[in-house]
Amino acid sequence: MDKLVAWIDRRYPMSKLWNEHLAEYYAPKNFNFWYFFGSLALVVLVIQILSGIFLTMNYKPDAEMAFASVEYIMRDVEWGWLIRYMHSTGASLFFVVIYLHMFRGLMYGSYRSPRELLWVIGMFLYLALMAEAFMGYLLPWGQMSFWGAQVIISLFGAIPFVGDSLALWIRGDFVIADATLNRFFAFHVILVPLILVMLVAVHIIALHEVGSNNPDGVEIKKNKNADGIPVDGIPFHPYYSVKDIVGVVVFLMVFSMIVFFAPEFGGWFLEKDNFIPADPLKTPEHIVPLWYFTPFYAILRAVPDKFLGVVAMGGAIAVLFILPWLDRSPVKSMRYKGPLFKIATFIFVISFIALGYLGTQPATELFTDMARLFSILYFAYFLLMPFYSAIDKTKPVPDRVTFKAH
Repeated sequence: MDKLVAWIDRRYPMSKLWNEHLAEYYAPKNFNFWYFFGSLALVVLVIQILSGIFLTMNYKPDAEMAFASVEYIMRDVEWGWLIRYMHSTGASLFFVVIYLHMFRGLMYGSYRSPRELLWVIGMFLYLALMAEAFMGYLLPWGQMSFWGAQVIISLFGAIPFVGDSLALWIRGDFVIADATLNRFFAFHVILVPLILVMLVAVHIIALHEVGSNNPDGVEIKKNKNADGIPVDGIPFHPYYSVKDIVGVVVFLMVFSMIVFFAPEFGGWFLEKDNFIPADPLKTPEHIVPLWYFTPFYAILRAVPDKFLGVVAMGGAIAVLFILPWLDRSPVKSMRYKGPLFKIATFIFVISFIALGYLGTQPATELFTDMARLFSILYFAYFLLMPFYSAIDKTKPVPDRVTFKAH
């Protein structure tokens, strides 16, 4: 075995990669529950890729056959129902994991120096994931898939001068049709997954270059022993690789319970209208995207003007890219920030959840007014951050990480 490893190492840096990214990559020893979600995101990505491969073996990207092919997978393909539910459940749980991963970054300041680029790469990953989910949502060719895509693509038509041409280019036809389904299938199965995998690799390389953040926001690389090893760090393998297995097992238990007992999850993961074939002549009573897009959809609907609504929706995502340069607090972690930052973050979380709910409801006058209020609070969290983070009273940060063995 040693000779085989040596033979490979002379031709490919296998041991070097193993040491740099696992065995000799030192991570802070005070990781907590919130640090499971990075590895869980990788697990879900693998589930989605593998289940997607099996789905493509029987799916027909044809407007006349797409819906029937999904029904064929569900009813006639051996274990096809399981593969389909794994993929649909995995899509929603992917966003659950990603949102919790991003929230951990907000709490502990993982976007602060020297990790600004790491955060920006992560945001590009988030955009690619949104594109992947949107394009995949059209493929079942159900009522909500068809009309949801119709609504979202029509938003591009609101862009001055190039809007109509852009919407036509995205559809590949004057209406959502076979050409749209084919190009979305190609993007969903080939292009965007390749971008996702490449961005994941770049994200991990950037992480290991600057080192992982921790709940205290203390840079462990600043305190090393005589051998150059961080005194507050431990090798990622075997310590965290084994610890992550616990998180993966618990996650797979939850994943399995949803797949086997509640794959529709009360209509949040799979809507009832999507079990009806797409009908261009019959509009559903209430068109909404899936839950992970609804916060931004609520912001879109809260603005009376269509173009300004699109700008607001895009701004709600774009503002996340500049977050590292908005936070002026002298400390990174929420543990040592003052009451102003904590209250602002609490209001932001409530606003995001409320917008997510309002995006699923009819656009009544009450719900629209509420969406406008929470949209203002959402943007206020970011746009006012340079001010309240600068004047907030902070606690002294320890020189070393705080850690209790258990």
